[in-house]
This record gives sequence, structure tokens and C-alpha cells, in this order.
Amino acid sequence: MQLTDLSWPEVEALPRDLPVVVPVAALEQHGGHLPLFTDSLLLGEVVRRVAAVMDQRVLFTPLFWLGNSHHHLDFAGTLSASPRVYLDVLNDLAENLLTHGFRRILFLNGHGGNTTPGKQAVFELRQRHRSRRDLLLLFATYWDNAHPNAGRDDLAQSQMGHACEWETSMILRLAPHLVKQDVATIARVPFGFAFEPAYRGWITKDRSAPGHIGDPQFASAEKGEFLFTAFAGGVVKLLEQVLAWDGSTWLADAPSPVP
Repeated sequence: MQLTDLSWPEVEALPRDLPVVVPVAALEQHGGHLPLFTDSLLLGEVVRRVAAVMDQRVLFTPLFWLGNSHHHLDFAGTLSASPRVYLDVLNDLAENLLTHGFRRILFLNGHGGNTTPGKQAVFELRQRHRSRRDLLLLFATYWDNAHPNAGRDDLAQSQMGHACEWETSMILRLAPHLVKQDVATIARVPFGFAFEPAYRGWITKDRSAPGHIGDPQFASAEKGEFLFTAFAGGVVKLLEQVLAWDGSTWLADAPSPVP
């Protein structure tokens, strides 16, 4: 069900163990061939498919489109919240839901730049509410909950990039009119960080002059449908674990402690 469709008395009447999903994405450059709203469009479609399956078993908030995208600010059109601001907004959103009594909160992410502050946000939340064992505070990125390469062998990539084969395929499936050029003509930009296993601070132009990372030249709408199906299925599986959690144990499938 959608939070936006409910009145406050209807929200008040909901069971407090109902999982609440907060979709978080971005508005940022996606190379020369994809729209700025790519991350939000793709996450929105994943959420739409998940909601169709979960129906009345999960509460969905509106998608939060402003992400932590400072590494893309050299490209025109990118809008971003700085990491600390973004972290504080996620904290506040979760605190609002906790104030209303909800106990199972999932930030469902569609942008890689949100991952570090998002994980920090749920970590900070848990520290503030450390006396409660009934809280499940999660941050998950939709493409981490499926393994699409296990389902077909014609995917050039084995991980999500940026305006890459996977994202370009999904936009070709969802909104092909928004793809700005013949993807077969786009050159590959390799993955990888310099100095691994050390982590080097970076901006996108350190890694990619055109703004994309990966292999968009191998994208197709048919691959996009496969990826949407795989990713939505992975999120449904995660939410089934959230629903099945017994309300106190650490592991999703752990037996309840003996009193």
C-alpha cells in the first residue's frame, strides 16, 4: 500500500510490524545517453513491480529523489545533497516513522553514492535506540539482492556500473524515447579503482570523461526486462525475510531465544 493514499487515521490503524519501505535514489548525470532521472526512474519501476506482488503486506513511502551525488557535480544538471546533509535527512525520515510506532524500516536504494551515508544512517539510528530489541533498521540496494548473471550468459557485466549495460538496458525497456543516442556506438569505460585494495577518494571525472562507467554498447530492452524481473524478485525475497523476522533475534532465520 502507498503512504500517500492513506489518511492519518488509516495510518494510525496499521499494524506496527508492517514493513515500511523508503525508496531513495538520485537526480544526476548518466553519461551522454541517459536522462538525469535514471536512478529514480529505475528504482521507481522496481518498487512498482514489488508493490504489485506485496500488495497490502508492505507500506511504501514516496520515492526520495535527492541523493548524495557530489561526485557528479562536474556534469551539468546534477542535483545533490552533501553526505552529512543526506545522512541527517535519512535519520530524520526514520525517526519520523519510529515516532509513529513502526518497527521495521527498509531504505531501498537505487544509487551507489547513497550507500555509504545510508549504511551510516541506520548504524546511527541503532545506536540511539540501543535499548530496543524490536527494531529492524535496514539499508539495501536493489541490485545487490539478485544475481542476474546466474540467469543468463550474455550479460557483458557482472556488476552494476553507471549508465552501463544494465542501466541502459532497463531504460531501453522502460522509456526508450529517453535514450539519447545509438548505444552501439558508445565506447566502453572500464570498471576499477586505482590503488586497490586501498580506497582512493574520487570524483566521476577522475574515472570517466563522458560520465558513464561500463558497457552500454551491449544494452538491449530484452535484457532490461530480464534485469527488472531479477531485481524486483530479489527485493520481494528480502521483504519476505523482513515479514518473517520474529521481532527480536539478530539473524532473519534464527530461532527465538529460550526464555
